[in-house]
Amino acid sequence: MNILEYENSQETKFHGHRDFPFNIYLCSIPLDFTLVPAHWHNAMEIIYIKKGRGQITVDLLPFAVSKGDIMLVLPGQLHSIQQVSDHSMEYENIIFELSMLMGPWDDVCTKEFFEPLTRGKITFHNYYPATSPQYPALAACLDAMDEICRNFSTGYQLAIKGQLFSFFYGLACSAASPLRPQNHKSLGRLKEILKYVENSYQEKISIADAARVCGFSKSHFMKFFKKNMNISFTGYLNNYRLTMAARLLTSSEDSVSSIAVETGFENLSYFNRMFKEKYQCTPTQFRLKIR
Repeated sequence: MNILEYENSQETKFHGHRDFPFNIYLCSIPLDFTLVPAHWHNAMEIIYIKKGRGQITVDLLPFAVSKGDIMLVLPGQLHSIQQVSDHSMEYENIIFELSMLMGPWDDVCTKEFFEPLTRGKITFHNYYPATSPQYPALAACLDAMDEICRNFSTGYQLAIKGQLFSFFYGLACSAASPLRPQNHKSLGRLKEILKYVENSYQEKISIADAARVCGFSKSHFMKFFKKNMNISFTGYLNNYRLTMAARLLTSSEDSVSSIAVETGFENLSYFNRMFKEKYQCTPTQFRLKIR
């Protein structure tokens, strides 16, 4: 299970198709999970907070979010979602490919806006609270898409595309010129190592293996990871595995021992100890509590 499968396993309000790559996922923290680990993808993502509060981190910058807030995650941006203290949070995760809005290479919208956006040549703020001047227009588009997805009447694809164009217009006209992306030398290597963990967490991973992905020595890699992620690589890897294990405990009937092995833990007693340390209960108790 990679991170996209992990996200997609939640209740789905609308499943997209290859010819219309648009999805709305309804998610709840901590009912579905307490953490969506740091990851990235080439799709656009809009996170619309419906209830409660939590924390969303984009390109290593944390944002405290609450009901009504809108978060914009651009293609390729590293992001994660997590619970804050004992607060709960419900949100819509709107994921779509920019290609669905793009025309031929000489189309003005494609050439001057969407193509530069996909290549990171232009960018926008990530956080839009209710107090931001762009918020009313952006929220109106998201609310309209919610309404469209209630019944999927004939031609709903046209309506969804229309609201997405309006949403981007609200972003584009909010400033005299789009913000230029910041150069963050660490992000490229971090994305490489986090993608490596995402694809290989079920296997045995050593510090040396992870260091090779970045082209670093073991000592330099450990300092680099701790400085940028505020956690050791071993701690991050264990947290990632435990997050996936918690998801499997609630979404499958597999035994605790098989889930431990599937998520990269070779020793069952070590898995149980680490799980209890993170979730304050045993895996079996966690499964019963969530259900």
